[in-house]
Amino acid sequence: MTGASVRRPSRMGPWRFVVWFGTVSLLADFVYEGARSIAGPLLASLGASALVVGVVTGAGEAAALGLRLVSGPLADRTRRFWGLAIAGYALTVVSVPLLGVVGVLWAACALVIAERVGKAVRSPAKDTMLSHATAATGRGRGFAVHEAMDQVGALVGPLVVAGMLALTGGDYGPSLAVLALPGVAVLGLLLWLRARVPDPEAYEREAAAATDEPAPDGRLPTAFWTYAAFTAATTAGFATFGVLSYHLVVRHLVAAAWVPVLYAAAMAVDAVAALATGRLYDRHGARVLMALPVLTAAVAVLAFTDTVAIAVAGSLVWGAAMGIQESTLRAMVADLVPSGRRATAYGLFAGVVGAASLAGGALTGGLYGRSIPLLITVVVGVQVLALVLLAVTPAARR
Repeated sequence: MTGASVRRPSRMGPWRFVVWFGTVSLLADFVYEGARSIAGPLLASLGASALVVGVVTGAGEAAALGLRLVSGPLADRTRRFWGLAIAGYALTVVSVPLLGVVGVLWAACALVIAERVGKAVRSPAKDTMLSHATAATGRGRGFAVHEAMDQVGALVGPLVVAGMLALTGGDYGPSLAVLALPGVAVLGLLLWLRARVPDPEAYEREAAAATDEPAPDGRLPTAFWTYAAFTAATTAGFATFGVLSYHLVVRHLVAAAWVPVLYAAAMAVDAVAALATGRLYDRHGARVLMALPVLTAAVAVLAFTDTVAIAVAGSLVWGAAMGIQESTLRAMVADLVPSGRRATAYGLFAGVVGAASLAGGALTGGLYGRSIPLLITVVVGVQVLALVLLAVTPAARR
């Protein structure tokens, strides 16, 4: 392919595309993280039991990850990346404000799940388009900047909703209605971006043409599956924040009111870690990911102590590990998989992460009730296995 035969994607450079798409994600996280922060109390106010809340929110997370096994191949087959991304975002930003006005439990439950379905519809298409632009910017840095902006929305959204609840005396209607404003901005910005960059894949074609790289075939390479096994292992030993906060509260280390503040601090660390490891990934490659099993093991060693400062430090390390999971792990998928199958790969990868996250939550939660030393030993052992799997991944060896 020659430079003359490559169609330019638009008048917008790849870094501007990454930043604008990061702004979309920031605003979308403002919307749905704001809603998720009060989903449990909202359902309870409509008469839901703890079981109903658990089942509904669990079903939503299962849909957000599991349905990507369908939406990923669909995006690759139809090549309608913009259409799927816009449809998924639209479903989310419409569902959230309606949560505050339906007033009926079954309808609210359906909307909670619908919001997560929207994430499943858009995510493989969104990640694939982002991967095309990051071929020119550096994949690690591009995904890291996107993740950092994403976390800004995840931090601001719940704080705005909390402020609205305080102002309205706990009225969920206006507290969720205010989230319609960033929702409208999400859709407007997406339509503008589609008009400016109708073909994001052209960024990657230009980058490949500039380096005279041969076009790869359309198969999912063996290295992808080895990498997926590494991801499953390191995620299966990763405690959820729910387990960490449970330990902090039941051991009377931190008051329950301070748990959201600690979570916000962990999200700030998440953003910093994403930016740092993304830059290192572009310079040193997949070896940077060896930090993830080390951090995951450190979370178990630190967070489940009975010393306040050490346990809090463990929660902040958890945030650093999350930053790598949400950015650099995704960046490497794009480096391993050819463009024609990348949305499928992202869908499969999300399925692996979802299943491993469920296993990790069950493993750490179950072992916590039996023996904390046993929990730490098992988690460290699983992370050693993850390091071995990363070491045998061809990209990591290079």
